[in-house]
Amino acid sequence: MSKEASTGFACFVTGTDTEIGKTLVSSALLYALVQKGGRAAGMKPIAAGTQLVQREWHNEDVDSLVAAGNLDLPLELVTPYLFHDAIAPHIAAHREGVEMRLEHILDCYAAIAAQADAVVVEGVGGFRVPLSPGFDTADLAARLALPVVLVVGLRLGCISHALLTAEAIAQRGLPLAGWVANTVDADMPFLAENVDTLRARLPAPLLGVIPRLAAPSAKAAAGFADFSMLPGWPGA
Repeated sequence: MSKEASTGFACFVTGTDTEIGKTLVSSALLYALVQKGGRAAGMKPIAAGTQLVQREWHNEDVDSLVAAGNLDLPLELVTPYLFHDAIAPHIAAHREGVEMRLEHILDCYAAIAAQADAVVVEGVGGFRVPLSPGFDTADLAARLALPVVLVVGLRLGCISHALLTAEAIAQRGLPLAGWVANTVDADMPFLAENVDTLRARLPAPLLGVIPRLAAPSAKAAAGFADFSMLPGWPGA
């Protein structure tokens, strides 16, 4: 990324629920940023669920973000809190005797931002996931103070989930920069009509509609989105 195009782009990716495509969209964002020629880094501050691969603990979402970006960073920065059990993070933390600290996450983000031209921060679960007795993912997003990209999982009930999430984002004083519709249920009745309803009601541009991909990848997903509408997008 040239100095002219380097805008210090950053965003926070949240979703209407868990398992609705946040990692796919975050990876697509990183893929598109790398194509711009800059140093793009993904961050997932909290991840739950690991597998042992070649004597190292891995999380599938974190691995996807790392693969989509092009900046080599210590895992402790990319994911300050990595838990073994694929359960609610505050429960996982309690089981492992870990206290998640907001300031530590913010310090890790600052360290990444100091090295990158662009940072994509992926939340965990939905927008109001508890992290400790004192804060949740909405509080984290508010402290990061980044524009929010909302991933709407297209399935029955998504309209209410999306509108409620958008309200919660606005209540934190955060800008909803754009939203992506990701097809979770390929057989969802009136899918296009649901997207049209959300387009009319959400106060942000629709960045893309990702179909149910036979082989999900950052590159494939990026082909169905136009991220240039996001504020600060390089070269836009």
